[in-house]
This record gives sequence, C-alpha cells and structure tokens, in this order.
Amino acid sequence: MTTGRAARTNEGSHGLIGPRTEKIVSLALQGGGAHGAFTWGVLDYILEDGRLGIEAITGASAGAMNAVVLFEGWLENGADGARAQLRSFWKRVSLDGVLSPLQRSVFDRFLTFWSSDSLPTQSLVNAWARMASPYDLNPLDINPLRDALSGLINFERVRACADGKLFITATNVWTGKIRIFKRDELTVDHVLASACLPMVFKAVEIDGEPYWDGGYTGNPALFPLFYETRTDDVLLVQINPIERRSTPRTAQEIQNRLTEITFNANLLHELRIVEFVMRLIDEGKLSTSNYKRVLMHRIDGNHKLDDFAASSRLNARWSFFKELKDLGRAAAREWLDANYDAIGQRSSLDLKAAYS
Repeated sequence: MTTGRAARTNEGSHGLIGPRTEKIVSLALQGGGAHGAFTWGVLDYILEDGRLGIEAITGASAGAMNAVVLFEGWLENGADGARAQLRSFWKRVSLDGVLSPLQRSVFDRFLTFWSSDSLPTQSLVNAWARMASPYDLNPLDINPLRDALSGLINFERVRACADGKLFITATNVWTGKIRIFKRDELTVDHVLASACLPMVFKAVEIDGEPYWDGGYTGNPALFPLFYETRTDDVLLVQINPIERRSTPRTAQEIQNRLTEITFNANLLHELRIVEFVMRLIDEGKLSTSNYKRVLMHRIDGNHKLDDFAASSRLNARWSFFKELKDLGRAAAREWLDANYDAIGQRSSLDLKAAYS
C-alpha cells in the first residue's frame, strides 16, 4: 500500500468523472450477476445527487460492466448521459429487452438451470448443469452481453479519454492469477472476460490467453485504488452478503453459499490488509510519507439483499432489475445522508468488523 505521496486532500485532483468538488472518491464495484442492478441504483443516485466527484472505478463482473457503461455515458452527456446509459444497458440485458429470440432462448435456458430452486426436478437439472460444458451446450458462444455492450459503448472513445481511471478485473485461467486491465486498453472482450462465468460461457481469449470472471480473484480488486489515485477515499458498493444466518442443506443451497464465500474471499483479505496498515500508521510505526492512509466507506443492501436467494443473481427480468435499482437508490441516499461529512476526514466503515 505504499505510494509516492498520497494527497490527504482532494485539492488539485484532475481527470474526474463528476463535478469538480472537494468531495472526491474512488468507487469499488462488486460483481454478482443480476444483483449488479443494485449497484446501478447506487450509481444512479450518486450521479443525481451530484456532490461527489469520482476519480477512479475498479470493478469485476457486473461491477466492471457498470463501471464502463457509467464512464462512457459520462463522456456522452455528463451525469444525465451516465444515468441514461446505465438504464439502457440494464434494459438491454434483461429478458424483456432487445435480445434476439435465439439469445433469449440460450440465456433463459441457463438461467433456468441456476435459478429455479423450488422445482422438484432441480437436483437433476443442477447435476446436468455441472457436468455440461458451455463448449457443448453453447458451441456458438452466444453471449447477449456482447451485443449489449457493443451496441452501447464506444470503446475507442473510452480508451482515448483521460477523464477518470478504470480498472477491470479478470482471472487468468492458465495461471489462476488476477489480471487488471486499465482504461487505455479496454475492448468489449476485456469486459466480457471480467464477467465470464465458466459454466455459462466459453473462456474469453485476450492476447492468446483465456480469462474467466474476475470475481474469483478480486471482487473487486481494491489495490489499484491504493497505488494509482490521489484521493484517499474508497467507496465500496458491496452486493454479495458476507453473512447468511442459515445453514444451507440442499445441494443448490450449498453451491450458492460456496459461490458467495468464494466471491468475497479476496475482498475480505484486502480489507484485512488495509486495517493492518491503518493500525500501524495510527501507532506511528508507518509514515504517511510512504504509506497511503486509506479511508474506507461501504454501501450495501443493509440486509435487504439477503432476502433474495443467491440464485437470483441470474434472474434477468426487467421488473427484478428495477426492484434492485430502487433498493440501491434508497441505500445510497441513506448512506450519503449519514456519512457525507466523513468523506475526506475518516473511514465510515469499521474495517475490523467488516472482515472478522
């Protein structure tokens, strides 16, 4: 977490998404399938509220898509453009959107495998889904996300623009290591790689190497925000619950909980490191001349997302997206009302409680 010299204030920051304001943050956007629509709501409210500038965004999976869509929409028409672009994206990828009949049938088939927990035949379907490969079931590699992103995003403009920083996480299949792609190299393939669920889509090849969902190695990766930004404030939008106070008993429930634990593991590890370094700084054992004093904040569902089964991450109905968006807007409004004054001054997230 070393840095040349992190600015303790946001004075003189540049390359921002959003207004030129003294309150500047970096955003860290978790992935979680359809639950990324909650993040859409959070971003929509932050953009509407207008009090925060955004220096950088790091994201994985659905968080990566939200990041790129917001960024390109901002280039088009500021906050209004970003809000409109986010809405257009989520509408396009919904099953009620502009998917072709072939795309819809393929996507709906996979969604049925992973989201129909209550069906008596679900155990057989789940067993088949785990044994079947997308290389067999989806040989043409039909991916509605590709058309949705390609139709909305001008990646050449994204790469050329110096306003704000983007960090997109993917997992290298060969090495099992995290890979961070930056704004100036992004194409639709980099975003698809970040959101590539290996049981649904073929691995995405970039420069001859295959990549899977970034959530396996960083959901989201926080460290780029420690090394490559001026602002000390990191606002995490978390959509995967850390805790569930129930014991999974069915095969599907067990698999869903394992997925949640896996997709939170690296985030908890990074939060532990942040807390450790901040404690050493506070004890005078490390100097802020060499180490960045990160101020962590978090917006989550306040247990509202816990009401949805983990399998609902693959519910792509427009009505469900809108429900999650409304929850996200409400959570962002509540968080800003309670914690706006803390930005730039102190962490509003209890790091030790968050990871222990």
